[in-house]
Amino acid sequence: MKLMTVGILFSLTTSAALADWLQWRGPSLSGSAAADAEPPISWGETENVAWKLPIPGRGSGTPVVAGNDLYVVTSIDTGKTPDGASAKKGDGRDAPEALHQFVVICVDRSSGKVRWKKTVAEMVPHSGHHRDHFYASASPVTDGKHVWAHFGSRGTYCLTKDGELVWSRQDLGKMTTRGGFGDGSSPALFQNCLIIPWDHEGDSFVTALDARTGKTLWKTDRPDTMSSWSTPLVTKVGNQDLVILNGHPTARAYDVKTGKEVWRADGPTQRPVATPIVTQGLALICSGFRGNFFGAYKLEGASGDLSGSKHELWTHEKNCPDIASPAVSGNRVYFHSGKDAILSCHDIHTGKAHYMRKRMPGLRKVYASPVIANGHVYVTGRSGKVVVIKDADKFEVVSTNDIGEGVDASPVVIGDTIYLRATEHLYCIKASK
Repeated sequence: MKLMTVGILFSLTTSAALADWLQWRGPSLSGSAAADAEPPISWGETENVAWKLPIPGRGSGTPVVAGNDLYVVTSIDTGKTPDGASAKKGDGRDAPEALHQFVVICVDRSSGKVRWKKTVAEMVPHSGHHRDHFYASASPVTDGKHVWAHFGSRGTYCLTKDGELVWSRQDLGKMTTRGGFGDGSSPALFQNCLIIPWDHEGDSFVTALDARTGKTLWKTDRPDTMSSWSTPLVTKVGNQDLVILNGHPTARAYDVKTGKEVWRADGPTQRPVATPIVTQGLALICSGFRGNFFGAYKLEGASGDLSGSKHELWTHEKNCPDIASPAVSGNRVYFHSGKDAILSCHDIHTGKAHYMRKRMPGLRKVYASPVIANGHVYVTGRSGKVVVIKDADKFEVVSTNDIGEGVDASPVVIGDTIYLRATEHLYCIKASK
C-alpha cells in the first residue's frame, strides 16, 4: 500500500509552538484551536473580560500570537495633508488627501500592556477602501522571532520580535481593485518563503519573498484572475510543498520552491475571499458572491485540470460563504451562507449536509470566520455578538455573548483565552478563577 503524506506545514516544530496562533487561521490553518484549548463559552462587556486595550486607528486584520507576544496591525488617518493642511474627508472609496500611518503593535498578552508600537510607513494611499474596512485588513504572520506585516500597496515589512525593522518592500505595485474596495489579502509564511497574492483588476500574480531579506524568490502570473481577497495556504503532498490560492474563475496550486503551477480547478465565483483548507488529504475551496461554489479535491497525485476529473470528490452550489472562510473539525466543515449569520455543516468526504441554513440567534451579518475549540464552534457577528454552538452533527446553541462593540476580525484562541480585535479595542476574554 502506498503511503501518502498530506499535512499543514509550520515554520516552528516544537509542540509549544503548535499552540500559538502564528497565522490567521490558527495552528492547523483550518480555524481549529490547539487540542488543549479550553476557552470560556460565556462573557459580556465586563464579565470574563481580563483586559481591554484601546487600539488607535482602524483595522480588521486578525491578530497573531507567539508565546506571550500578540501582534495587531492598524492604520491611522492623521487628518493632515503632506504639507500640513487639514485634509478633506472622503467617502471611503475615493483616494484620500490625508497622510495615513501604517502601524504594527506588540501587546503583552498576559497583561494587555503595549510592549512596542512601530509606524512602518506614512503616506497618502493611492486608492480608497471598502466602507466597512480601512487600510489594515490583512493579518500579520509571525514565527516567534520576527513578525511580517503586509499592507498591500502600502508595502510589506519585516520586524524583529522587539520591533526593529529588518526589511521593507514598497515596490510590488499599486492595486486597482473591484469596486474600489482596496487591498486585503493576508500573506502566508512557510519556512523561508513569505507568499503574497496580488489579484486585482490589473496584471495579477502571486510572489514569494525571502522572509529573511525581502528579496523576490519567484513571481508567477495569474492570467485571467481578477480581484480576489483570499489568503494562500501551504501544504505538503507527498514530497512536494504546494501553495493553494483561491481565485476567480480558477483556483490554482503552485510549487512553493519554483512558483510553477501544479494543478487548477474551475468554479470559484466572483472576487473570492474565503481561504482554502487542507484536511485528510483533501483541499476544500469555496466562494459565495454572485453564485455559489464549494469543491473538495483529492490531493494525492493531482496535476493539471482537476475540474470533472477523478480528483474532484464533490462540488456543492448552495449557501456558500462570501467573506468568512470555512472551519473544519474532524469530518465536519462549517460555513456561512454569503455574508449572513446562517450556518451549514457538511461532511468533508461526501459533501452531504449534517444540517443546513441554521440562523445564529441575535446575529445578522458576518465577516469573521468561525473558530472551533474544545467541542464548540464560535460564530462572530459584525455587531460583536458571538454565538457558541456545539461542535457536532446536530445543531445546538450553547450561548450568545456580546461585548457591545463591532467585530470583523476572527477570534484567536490560545489555551483558556479568547482574543477579539474589535472596532476600537482589543479584548482578552478569560474565565474568572
